[in-house]
Amino acid sequence: CPPTAVTSSDEEDESDASTKPIRSEKKKNPASLFQTGGDPPKEKKTKKKAPPKAAESEEETPETPQKNSNKKGKGKKSKKVKEERPPSPVIEVDNLEEFVLRPAPQGVTIKCRVTRDKKGMDRGLYPTYYLHLDNDKKVFLLAGRKRKKSKTSNYLISIDPTDLSRGGENFIGKLRSNLMGTKFTVFDNGANPDRANANWSNVRQELSAVVYETNVLGFKGPRKMTVIIPGMNSDNERVPIRPRNDNDGLLMRWQNKNMDNVIELHNKAPVWNDETQSYVLNFHGRVTHASVKNFQIVHGSDPDYIVMQFGRVADDAFTMDYNYPLCAVQAFAIALSSFDGKLACE
Repeated sequence: CPPTAVTSSDEEDESDASTKPIRSEKKKNPASLFQTGGDPPKEKKTKKKAPPKAAESEEETPETPQKNSNKKGKGKKSKKVKEERPPSPVIEVDNLEEFVLRPAPQGVTIKCRVTRDKKGMDRGLYPTYYLHLDNDKKVFLLAGRKRKKSKTSNYLISIDPTDLSRGGENFIGKLRSNLMGTKFTVFDNGANPDRANANWSNVRQELSAVVYETNVLGFKGPRKMTVIIPGMNSDNERVPIRPRNDNDGLLMRWQNKNMDNVIELHNKAPVWNDETQSYVLNFHGRVTHASVKNFQIVHGSDPDYIVMQFGRVADDAFTMDYNYPLCAVQAFAIALSSFDGKLACE
């Protein structure tokens, strides 16, 4: 099936792609798209955003992307002032475990790189995936690997690149598929409902779910993805979804159209380009190789606000950029689901 190419306009964009925000112009406050729990979005203006992290000063830099990943170096700083663009905020990863579960600050695109390691005895079948910040320091964020001997696809996600064990203290989440390999659920590292404490506060949260549309006749076009995430409350914190059994959870709520505190997102449909005879999406220079795995996730009410984008830049390297309200674990797990072997279109 034809891969999703990158648009031709990417080439011209590439020179300063990293200094441009993914959003073209400020329409409505994107935060209101994701608000479900608590009060209506009217108290957005108050500076209640301290809990995510003060260092980012989101209020002053609503439109800046996360960093300048250009190789051009520091000499370009003065130019940015001319364009009246505040310098990109530095992403500080103080406490890794906290950072990877915290939603991206509003107005900041967190740009990352995913690398796939197939070397070693069984890495061909069970590659390890690593997530780093896509900046000069290449700060490590997460590692993920498919578990062996699992009936369904099951990926462990860890905050330690060398310890991918279920019992270790570095275990931060997991991605689990259904038997068909078309629906995935992302959990944090909480307990199974069987081991709940009295008030269920230790039970694992569902962080997101991904549904790939199957096509029995084989795909004649790009994949279709639906991403389901918990909504945000009035303090811009994720509403906890802690299912007590298999009849609850993000997928069941979505299937039953019970969308309280649940947000539905989709991949942006690529456009067919007659000239290149391929489907195209504009990744603003962040993606350089055509691939069926390239995608952008958007909310139906504002398709210009890219919640997340993912795409190939080399054989085993991909860029992964995410925005509010996603956190690194959610975005990385959604990306991991796109690697899974059972998907109909490969």
